[in-house]
Amino acid sequence: MTEGTSTDKPARAAKRPRWSRRNPFPATVIENSLLTAPESTKEVRHLVLDIEGSGLEYVPGDAVNVTPANEPALVGAIIDRLGVPGDTVITDRKGERTLVQALTHGFEITSVSPYLLDHLANARGNTEVSAMLAGERAALDAWARGRDVLDLLNLDDEWHPTPEAFLAELKPLTARTYSISSSPTVHEGTLHLTPATVRHFASEEWGDGRDRHGAASAYLADRVAPGDTVGIYVTPNKSFRLPEPDTDIIMIGPGTGIAPFRAFVHERAGSNGSGRNWLFHGARNRDHDFLYRDELLDLHANGSLDRLDVAFSREQEHKEYVSHLMGGHGEELYTWLRDGAVVYVCGDADRMAGDVEDALASIIVEYGDVDEDAARATLERLRSEGRYLRDVY
Repeated sequence: MTEGTSTDKPARAAKRPRWSRRNPFPATVIENSLLTAPESTKEVRHLVLDIEGSGLEYVPGDAVNVTPANEPALVGAIIDRLGVPGDTVITDRKGERTLVQALTHGFEITSVSPYLLDHLANARGNTEVSAMLAGERAALDAWARGRDVLDLLNLDDEWHPTPEAFLAELKPLTARTYSISSSPTVHEGTLHLTPATVRHFASEEWGDGRDRHGAASAYLADRVAPGDTVGIYVTPNKSFRLPEPDTDIIMIGPGTGIAPFRAFVHERAGSNGSGRNWLFHGARNRDHDFLYRDELLDLHANGSLDRLDVAFSREQEHKEYVSHLMGGHGEELYTWLRDGAVVYVCGDADRMAGDVEDALASIIVEYGDVDEDAARATLERLRSEGRYLRDVY
């Protein structure tokens, strides 16, 4: 050995894990609280997760994926229907595990499986299912809404598949994606989400008296408490980013569509930019469903939110949504757009997003003195310029 040298190798910096679908980070729950009032017809929660030291990074506009676990009662009911012990060992692509473990963590059971429907129609010759599959897609979707895998099993009382044959007709359980509702600058070391709990209560049509629940939302609402861990990973959303701090923004997000905009406003409140922030929000009832009400009112009062307009759809004879509210501020909205504001829309894709786009087009027609085609072309131009951004689902 040459004098003055050492056999010790330089210490390598510890490699941070890459959290992903296959390797989610076990985030500890700090807070899990109800945002809506007990009297509300909706159930929305606020969760705060500890990500300190995880290496997870996000910016406002990004999404978080939550790894769910299926409801024990539904898992038990399916196992009873199959007529085998829950500790039966099965072999699937994950290797060997018990049937309870597979149904809890491995497969989608809270919604209708298209593979199982196809099996019932073709292999089992179920004429009712065959007729639905051959009919209109809208009718099938309406029938499937709220039903789960146990409902499909019970369509054929004489079918008693082996666990492996049954599991072969199911889809793998996937993570559920939620918009992140926190700012990493303001809420350092934590990640917030605002999930709506999906529940379909028992109806006479289904006949068995069971309530049905969403896989992830009911897991977060009913079976996750402070101190528990939840598997998560972050998905960047590069098409839903804040502009420069001096640019005005218009945010349109009824219901849980508020989530990314809560992050936006907190992030912009800490900047020195001159850009103004205008939020259109929607709730059914002021006292029951106005998500983050006190917080938003405080942000408005301290100037972080320059404009706050909220539509309460159930507080008058005619329902009023954010799209109606926009029309009442058409001239000022058009001025903001004309002067360079960026428009963001987050929430329901089925109706809300289309109604909002129609409202924007009508405002451009009225105050831009153009026809409908030109207004739609303007929206397309804004979209191509990154000034009309949507995160809808």
